[in-house]
Amino acid sequence: MRQFFPRLLRLLKIAVLVGLVVGVVKAIRGRRPPEATGEARWPPLAEEPAPAPRSGPVAFAETPADEPAANEAAWVEPVDGVCPVSHPVKGKAGSGIYHVPGGASYDRTVPERCYVSPEAAEADGFRRAKR
Repeated sequence: MRQFFPRLLRLLKIAVLVGLVVGVVKAIRGRRPPEATGEARWPPLAEEPAPAPRSGPVAFAETPADEPAANEAAWVEPVDGVCPVSHPVKGKAGSGIYHVPGGASYDRTVPERCYVSPEAAEADGFRRAKR
């Protein structure tokens, strides 16, 4: 009789645990995903249609590649430690060194100034990085 009650209690605990697991599984399986009602429609991107493409020759204004355009500064401040695409040369004012894309230290250099070209950086008193 002493062994009967502990075994019965253990069996009762197992039955309660199995019942809880079955209840949770039934509750999860009973859920249904919300059904979509109607058709989703996006508003048009533009109010009026785009103009038709022009045909014929196109003329571009030519500017020398080694000089910045008249409206473009020789250097700009970096934004969040990143140089804009138009000014890829990174300059460190403290050391007076500039880094060009593809250089060994280019990716890890945090710029203080961003230049249009190496010539613009040299004109501002910077020297090229040795690596």
